[in-house]
Amino acid sequence: QVQLVESGGGLVQPGGSLRLSCATSRIIFSLNVMGWYRQAPGKERELVARITPGGTTNYADSVKGRFTISRDNAKNTVYLQMNNLKPEDTAVYYCNIFENYANWGQGTQVTVSS
Repeated sequence: QVQLVESGGGLVQPGGSLRLSCATSRIIFSLNVMGWYRQAPGKERELVARITPGGTTNYADSVKGRFTISRDNAKNTVYLQMNNLKPEDTAVYYCNIFENYANWGQGTQVTVSS
C-alpha cells in the first residue's frame, strides 16, 4: 500500500528529453506535497522539484525552465518532464513525499551523454 515506483529513465544525448513517472499509493498521494529528487555518484541526494496537492510547483535553480513537475490525481501518479537535458543531469532520480519521506523506491537512472 505504501509504495513508490519510478520509471522512464534511460540514455539520451545532450539536448534530448525524457518523461519520468512515479506511481504511488492513494495513502501517499492524498494530502502530501510530492517531490522529485536525484543523486549523482559521489554526491548527496538533492531536491529537483516539488508539487502541492493544489498544483503549486517549485524547482531547483539548476533545472528551472527545463523541467516540469505535474500530477494526475486520478492515477495517483507524479511526472517529471525533462527537456534540454545536460550531462550534469545524469543521476538516479527518485520520487517521495516532500520532507516527510516514506521508504525510498529503486529510482530510475538518467544518463545524458554523446
